[in-house]
Amino acid sequence: MIERLQEFMSYYQLTPSALADSLDIPRSSISHLLTGRNKPSLDFVIRLIRKYPEIDLYWFLNGKGTFPKEKKLEKKSLKESSTPPIQPPLIKKEEKDTTSKSKSTETVKNKKVKKIVFFYEDGSFELYIPN
Repeated sequence: MIERLQEFMSYYQLTPSALADSLDIPRSSISHLLTGRNKPSLDFVIRLIRKYPEIDLYWFLNGKGTFPKEKKLEKKSLKESSTPPIQPPLIKKEEKDTTSKSKSTETVKNKKVKKIVFFYEDGSFELYIPN
């Protein structure tokens, strides 16, 4: 894993200090990883993958796969997906004339919420599933 970390850093021309700063971890942590003193923690791996999503987790952990991730495969899988991208419904203020309701407003009222995902700036998220 040390070799893959070095390959990643070399690809982006990152110094150990720059990588540590970008992941918001102590600089000594990267030094200890590169010298083999410590093994990467789960927290380190998660921070790395979140900050640099082009790193294939399987490649980083096992050395199998590609680095950086192949962008063609990601685009292809989005196009081949059978479900269209989810777009949030437009929320409109109720008009005084109720006879001129738009078709989209009526459609939204007949739908039930399946789940809601809240994404936070720190990279964390919460999932809410109503009963």
